[in-house]
Amino acid sequence: MSDWLAALDRRAELRAKAGLTRTLRPRAAADDDIVDLAGNDYLGLSRHPAVTAAATAALDEYGLGATGSRLVRGSTAPHHALEEDLAGWLGAERALLFSSGYLANVGAVRGLVRPRTLLVSDAHNHASLIDGCRISGAETMVTPHADVDAVRAALAAAPGRPAVVVTESVFSVDGDLAPLAELHAVAREHNALLLVDDAHGLGVVGPGGAGGAAAAGLAGEPDVIVTATLSKALGGAGGVVAAPAEFVRHLVDTGRTFIFDTAPPPAVAAGVRAAMELAWSGEQLRVELGDRVAYAVRRLRAAGLTGSAPKGAVVSVTAPGPEAAVAWATDCRDRGVAVGCFRPPSTPDSRSRLRLTINVGVPRADFERALEVIVECAP
Repeated sequence: MSDWLAALDRRAELRAKAGLTRTLRPRAAADDDIVDLAGNDYLGLSRHPAVTAAATAALDEYGLGATGSRLVRGSTAPHHALEEDLAGWLGAERALLFSSGYLANVGAVRGLVRPRTLLVSDAHNHASLIDGCRISGAETMVTPHADVDAVRAALAAAPGRPAVVVTESVFSVDGDLAPLAELHAVAREHNALLLVDDAHGLGVVGPGGAGGAAAAGLAGEPDVIVTATLSKALGGAGGVVAAPAEFVRHLVDTGRTFIFDTAPPPAVAAGVRAAMELAWSGEQLRVELGDRVAYAVRRLRAAGLTGSAPKGAVVSVTAPGPEAAVAWATDCRDRGVAVGCFRPPSTPDSRSRLRLTINVGVPRADFERALEVIVECAP
């Protein structure tokens, strides 16, 4: 009976030798001395007074949890108000809340699949999109990263079949922007749908921070479905699918990750709604965010480090290997700077890197000092 545990121990040893061990560390209070370039609170809204006040008021009114799924007892006024505002922000007919961006992606992909559907998925897509494709059971063609010609060829090779092109807007590893307008044109040419995961674009790019799809002029297009998480630029939790009303109705009726999951807490929905209003009108926040991203790229390159030149707020810096990446991130943390450490299998190209998520809530002087620490700790 203990053989399976011994097998797990052996696998853990192999991961450790490859530098792939992962560790859970409790985070201290938000006012600790760590400069956070690892979290996704891009606009610094998670602790904004208006956000916490809205969440507190809903917490007093509704209690801690939603107490049930949306179709049982979990739908509250804050949920519906947030869905209405998100639909307006994203230019969609309707929006539907999920308890995480992961479940929104899995639910959306599965909901788009019909018999004989072909899914054309970018090689750098997030794990939630990959898992959505796998769970759907549909044939999936993985195309090289941001390669419009490869997408065109995949669709042309499946004439007459229903198809969905699946992509992120701002990719989560290197922060680069997908060629959404070109992908949409190719998808429409072949009567395919386009699913855009705007997790790292929402609040950061596009008019009024409405995301990468809006930046590409695709908001409200009937053949475009947008998903996003509410845990990044909006500083909260949950996910959303913004789409034509018919598809949202389909998800309410059939979406397993919606029907059988407890609703997000009303307090979170209320707080996210307040954050959304701040992000919608927060153009100066996005200007500062863009300035910091450009500064980070210049400083890292001046130090001879290889990194991305992103369109969003994710900056990746190449490490020599997984063990070097772990040591680099650990040294930074020991000097008061938290950075992301991405190694296989989290990286789609088997390349290890540090990932810096730029946060305008960090004081500018601390941000610039953190970059110096990253440079000084480089292997």
